Amino acid sequence: MKTIIHKSGTRGYADHGWLKSHHTFSFAGYQDPDRMNFGMLRVLNDDLVQPKMGFGTHPHQNMEIISIPLKGALSHKDSMGNKRAIEVGEIQVMSAGTGLTHSEFNDSKTDEVNFLQLWIIPEEMNVQPNYEQRKFDEAQRKNRLQTVVAPKDKLEGNALPVSQQAYIYRTTMDSDTNVELNLKSENNGLYVFVVDGKIAVDNNMLSKRDAIGISGVEQVSITAEQNSELVIIEVPMT
Repeated sequence: MKTIIHKSGTRGYADHGWLKSHHTFSFAGYQDPDRMNFGMLRVLNDDLVQPKMGFGTHPHQNMEIISIPLKGALSHKDSMGNKRAIEVGEIQVMSAGTGLTHSEFNDSKTDEVNFLQLWIIPEEMNVQPNYEQRKFDEAQRKNRLQTVVAPKDKLEGNALPVSQQAYIYRTTMDSDTNVELNLKSENNGLYVFVVDGKIAVDNNMLSKRDAIGISGVEQVSITAEQNSELVIIEVPMT
């Protein structure tokens, strides 16, 4: 087994006034050659957008982009004609493929928006761009894993599709509960991000916004030391 721990305070940070962003991996002005990615997981940004502010129209190409709102609602508009808000409980997936442009904006006059943005390197380049968004039942992840993203050729349940052999799971765990995850492939690794709470993974204690990457195992067991919320990303390591 190989593990890497990223404590919350070691993340990169950018304060643009309208946007405060913590970068788990190298991004924009934060560059660390030892923190470029975890396997095919290239970006995990923890963004806080101020009221009536947002990201202007900008391009993406050949990247799987997943947005997970944690607080507030973010309005989305893209070159494929999609125009809607992403709210807490929903997840948005974009396969940028051959190229697209989009914008994201906090329409609230008073409330901040906090969301996680993940970028996963695709297994196939220049696919047809795709956008999907879905609301997931919070009760279905209580003390168990809820699959919210899966490979487009191996979709399970209500999961959203990505062009990679990657999976994203969510769970909200009560204190003293345990979940186990069997990895889909021996080539895959698991990146566990603590949205809130405190957990134990392989005798490692992790708190709010800490994370651990694990590879070279078939199964991972996670125990909640407090009521906790997790986002877990399973990706190919090569």
